[in-house]
Amino acid sequence: MSARPQVLVVDPGDQSYRGYCLEQIAASYDVVLLTGAQPSWEKPYIVDHAVADLHDSSALLAAGRALAARHDLAGVVTWSEWHLVATARLARALGLPAHSAEVMRACRNKATARHLFARHGVPSAAAMTARSLPEAELAARTVGYPAVLKPTAFAGSIGVIRVDRPEELPTAFAFASAGASRNREDTAVLVEQFLDGPEISVECVTHHGVTTAVAVTRKSLGPAPHFSETGHTVDADDPLLALVAPAASAAIKALGITDGVQRVEIRLVDGRPRLIEVNARLGGDLIGHLVRLATGIDLPKAAADLACSHRPDLTPTRRDAAGIRMLYPAASGTLTEQQINQPFATRSPWLEQLQWTRQVGDRLRLPPDGDLFTARAGFYIVTGRDTAEVNDRLDTAAGEITLTTQAAR
Repeated sequence: MSARPQVLVVDPGDQSYRGYCLEQIAASYDVVLLTGAQPSWEKPYIVDHAVADLHDSSALLAAGRALAARHDLAGVVTWSEWHLVATARLARALGLPAHSAEVMRACRNKATARHLFARHGVPSAAAMTARSLPEAELAARTVGYPAVLKPTAFAGSIGVIRVDRPEELPTAFAFASAGASRNREDTAVLVEQFLDGPEISVECVTHHGVTTAVAVTRKSLGPAPHFSETGHTVDADDPLLALVAPAASAAIKALGITDGVQRVEIRLVDGRPRLIEVNARLGGDLIGHLVRLATGIDLPKAAADLACSHRPDLTPTRRDAAGIRMLYPAASGTLTEQQINQPFATRSPWLEQLQWTRQVGDRLRLPPDGDLFTARAGFYIVTGRDTAEVNDRLDTAAGEITLTTQAAR
C-alpha cells in the first residue's frame, strides 16, 4: 500500500488542455478519479476510479461516497467550472475540507459576484440582469453603451458579445440568451458596462484567508464583438503583479473564498484594475502550465495541497516567460490542411509544444455560429526570457504553421 495521501479528482477534463493537471498531482498524491467516461489517457495517473453522470448531482454524490468507502481520502479537488458546486457538496458530505455550495455559486454566478464586489468596495462594472429583450434594453440604457452581454453563469467566453448601439441589441441578446440556455443553474443574461482596457488574469493561491498572487497572465482576444481568447503570456517578472494583486485579493475575499487556487479576471481601465470575475479553480488554456514554465510554481499540486489542508509551496524556482497561442481558422469551414514546417520545429527548442486538437475533415465553426469548442484546431506554446521575446517567438512560429479550411458550397 502506498504511504502517499489520496485525493479525489472530480472530472479530469480533456487531455490536451488538462492532462498536465492530473500528471502533476499524481507526482505527489495517489489519485482517485470520479469521471463521466471510462478512463483512457488517465490510467497511468490514477489508482482507482468511478464513472457517473457528473451533471446529475445525486449520481455524483453516490459515486463519490462509494470511492470514499474504498479509500482514505484526504481531500477532493476539481478544475472543472461546471462541477464546482457539486464538488463542494461532495467534499462537505464526506467531511473533507471545502467551501460551502453557496460560496461556489457566488463564484459561478456573475450577477451575484457583481453584487458582492459592490458591497465590499471592489472596483468592477455596473451591471443588471435581463430575462427578456425589453429588460435588456432597459439595462443597456442604464449602464450605457457600449455594453457587454453575457450568460450570468457560464464560461469560456460562450455567449459573450459587445453591443455598441441600440439597434445591435436584439441580435446580441439572442446570442447571449442562446449561451445562457445551455446552463442549468441560471439562464439569465447579464448586461454590464464595457470596461475599456487591456484584459489580464491574476493567478492566485489562497490559504486560510490569505491570498498570494503568483502570476499575471496577459490575454490576447479575437476581433469584436466577441471575446474569444486567442492566447496568453506569463512573465515571472511582470511589473503588473504588484499593481493588480491587491484588487485580486479583495475580490476573492468579497466572495468568501478562504482556500484554493483562483483565476481572477481583470481589465485595466486608465491604468487601474476593474474586476470582471473570479474563477474558483485553475485557469483553462494551460495557464497553469505556463505559470510553471515561467516561475516553477506548481498550481495543480497547490490545488491538491489546499484540498487536503496542506500549505502549498509557492517558492518560485524560475524567472522566465511562456506563452500560448490558439490556432483558429481564418474562416469557418472544413479543415483541409494542418501542419508545421518540420525543419523549423526541429531547430527551435523554445517551441515547447504544438498540439492539434482537431483532424483534417473536421468542421470548424467560428462565432457567432460556433464557440471556442467548435472553432479551435489546436495550440502551440513557446518559452523565452521575457514577454517581448515570447511574443516575438509566437509570431515567428505562426508563420511556420499552416491551417486551412474550405467553406461549404
